[in-house]
Amino acid sequence: MDAYDEGERGHPRVLNPHAPDPSVPDPHAPDPSAPAPSLPDPHIEPRTGIAALSLGYQIGVALALAVVAVGVCVHLGMTFLHVAPANTVTREHGQAVDDWIYPEFEQNWKLFAPNPLQQDISIQARAEVRDGEGGTATTGWYDLSAEDGRAIDGNLLPSHTQQNELRRAWDFLVATHDSENRPVGLRGSLSESYLRRIVVLRLGRDDAVRAATGGGGAIERVQVRSRTSNVPPPDWSREKVSTTPSYRELPWWPVPRAEAEGGVR
Repeated sequence: MDAYDEGERGHPRVLNPHAPDPSVPDPHAPDPSAPAPSLPDPHIEPRTGIAALSLGYQIGVALALAVVAVGVCVHLGMTFLHVAPANTVTREHGQAVDDWIYPEFEQNWKLFAPNPLQQDISIQARAEVRDGEGGTATTGWYDLSAEDGRAIDGNLLPSHTQQNELRRAWDFLVATHDSENRPVGLRGSLSESYLRRIVVLRLGRDDAVRAATGGGGAIERVQVRSRTSNVPPPDWSREKVSTTPSYRELPWWPVPRAEAEGGVR
């Protein structure tokens, strides 16, 4: 039976036995003596970005941004000097500019020239190999440019070697040789050594060459030639060009023993 007492005007009032006793303090009630929590000032915007970092991190970020900015400015300046006409700065510091640009940042404007390159140049090579019994044989011509083309075709991320190594080596040789294929100066001999090593390494990976030199054989000599053909004009053009290929054949180069042993694996 619920307890009750006399309410207003003598009416009985039912008391809830589960109601909290007002004489016992509520532990969950807020302390009236505690200071009121501080609220953020709506007129002050919160810090974001770099400003929200501590002082040490702000200094680190500022230094990193400064390094990046300096690098970008230097690169843009070097690129401008590389493509700009000859001037006092390039005559004095041309080698430093070339060292920065080549080979990764080379600027080639032939695509945008009034008469872009209209020739297809492929580099081919063959070898004279010695078998293990002392006999020699000459391989057929290998189209090294076509091998690079097959490696690049359909490849979303072709390597710098596949795209430019052989082409740049041939351009280097042509620029340092006369019309009789004779080297001009020390750079001409260097270009021959560079192209010869590329050819020996690539032919040494070929299954037919490895089979021919099996049993202690090696590549004795190599020969390189270029096959140049004009790119046919589009159907709508009235331009007439010959599509018959022309060849530039270099003399046989003897292969040093160290290179021959390293090229055939």
